[in-house]
Amino acid sequence: MSNLPKGGSFVFGQTTPQAVFTPEDFTDEHKMIFRTAAGFVADEVLPRMEELEAKKEGLIRELLEACGELGLLSADVPEEYDGMAMDKISSTIIAECMGRGGSFAMTQGGQTGIGSMPIVVFGNHDQKQRYLPDIVSAKKIGAYALTEPEAGTDAMAIRTKAVLSPDGKHYILNGAKQFITNAGMADVFIVYAKIDGDKFTTFIVDADSPGLSTGPEEKKMGIKGSSTRTVILEDVQVPVENLLFEIGRGHIVAFNILNLGRYKLAANCLGHAKYALELSATYANDRKQFKVPIASFGLIKEKLAEMAIKIYVAESMVYRTGGMLEDILHSLDTSGENGARIAAKGIEEYALECSINKIFATEAVAYCVDEGVQIHGGYGFSSEYTIERLYRDARIYRIFEGTNEINRTLIPIIMLRKAAQGDLPLQEAIDRLREQLAAGVPVRSGEAELVQAAKDIFLLTIVTGLKKYGQDLSKEQEILGRLADLAISVFGMECAWLRACKASDSQGEAEARLKLNLAAAYINHTLSEMVHIAQETLAALAAGSELTSLLAHLRQLSAYIPKDTVALRKEIAAAVSEAGKYVV
Repeated sequence: MSNLPKGGSFVFGQTTPQAVFTPEDFTDEHKMIFRTAAGFVADEVLPRMEELEAKKEGLIRELLEACGELGLLSADVPEEYDGMAMDKISSTIIAECMGRGGSFAMTQGGQTGIGSMPIVVFGNHDQKQRYLPDIVSAKKIGAYALTEPEAGTDAMAIRTKAVLSPDGKHYILNGAKQFITNAGMADVFIVYAKIDGDKFTTFIVDADSPGLSTGPEEKKMGIKGSSTRTVILEDVQVPVENLLFEIGRGHIVAFNILNLGRYKLAANCLGHAKYALELSATYANDRKQFKVPIASFGLIKEKLAEMAIKIYVAESMVYRTGGMLEDILHSLDTSGENGARIAAKGIEEYALECSINKIFATEAVAYCVDEGVQIHGGYGFSSEYTIERLYRDARIYRIFEGTNEINRTLIPIIMLRKAAQGDLPLQEAIDRLREQLAAGVPVRSGEAELVQAAKDIFLLTIVTGLKKYGQDLSKEQEILGRLADLAISVFGMECAWLRACKASDSQGEAEARLKLNLAAAYINHTLSEMVHIAQETLAALAAGSELTSLLAHLRQLSAYIPKDTVALRKEIAAAVSEAGKYVV
């Protein structure tokens, strides 16, 4: 673990292209899993989407069971409990492919992610043996019950209570959970409650327990085929052996499972966005105005290109992060009695990157479906066209697994905490930046130098925030949000460029041309956006001569020779139109 990169370290040093995992590194097994998962969605889910949206009785369970037969519910489960024990890249691939499946992706994700991973990571042998084999076969459907009417983002404010029974054999749970995915058909719930009103703890609760009931199905904007209900707990008796992990340590379960959930959700968004681009490119090729395909119009080309750029960056982020999670979890010995704590520490290491993935991918897919509707014109507003459903389904992603607002506040807070603990060399990086500014910064050229410029802009901005607020910076959400946007841009730029460089090293520049163009277009455009964010943030942190000096430093750091991104986008759009889909 000591040789692996620290979470957040991408800001403070250089990473070599060979150190990151990319989709070009897929093994033959990964490619087979991709074909299997993509084929399942194409053959079994999409043809039945109308039935799914209408909540046809028994269909979701039927599809989950078919998923289980193909091993698509068992990627993260050890073989000892009938799982496939695949690597994190494999489970990421499955999540991406499921992203095309609309509401089914939410059901499948609830089953394989937050509905079962608490048991996989934190359960004891008995709990795993009793529940996991039935979960991977879909004989039992899982659900995750954390959110409450008065506790969404503030998970620690839950009011559900647990009290030990007089005979010491059960915990008695009372409370209500809201917006619970899979609730209407779940056989087992991961429930969070406070023992004696203060010890935040996790329980495995069987759905047939007396006193457990669910409310009516929520009437939702999108993902209509998935079950979302309130779960009501009235004197529900939970055997003491169903207490998960440790009393008072439920937050460790909740937050680490949410980290994984955020990452998996980003993979779902990737598949969703690719589907939106495929529909849009196909429509643009077929739809004619003024006797020519609209794909030949410059502003339609811009849309197709920008969709592809955002997808490429999200894809580069997701699989780089998947590689890091795989490496760290593979390096840990979780076989002992402290295995759950060790695994949690490993997952927590990349919590910052998980939040970045979640924010970027959910906002990228939002862009893709919105522009997809625009490309379809009036037809995009018609429910007869699939893009309309994709548009509605995508909206929940920015709310799920912690809103993007709360994830934005987490990114700089986690980074500052890790720096204070000595895990990140923040002060050393700031000292180097000051020396660099004193010596003079040459005009940057080339994407590698622009990525470094992005890192320098982030450092200038965060050190100014620390100078003004110190540790109270964590209370300034407007500043934290802007710092998060800068950090997200840095990670995206570096992921995109390292992937392109790695492809160029192995395939040659000509073969990697499209990846290089995608990365260059994103980096050149995003650096100018970062300058605007930094200007706005610095103006909120300083005034007078101090602000003048800071803006002069910013101009030094951000002076660069831009590339012709209009030409790059034309070339990208041509590749998308020719393929009729996302292609790299």
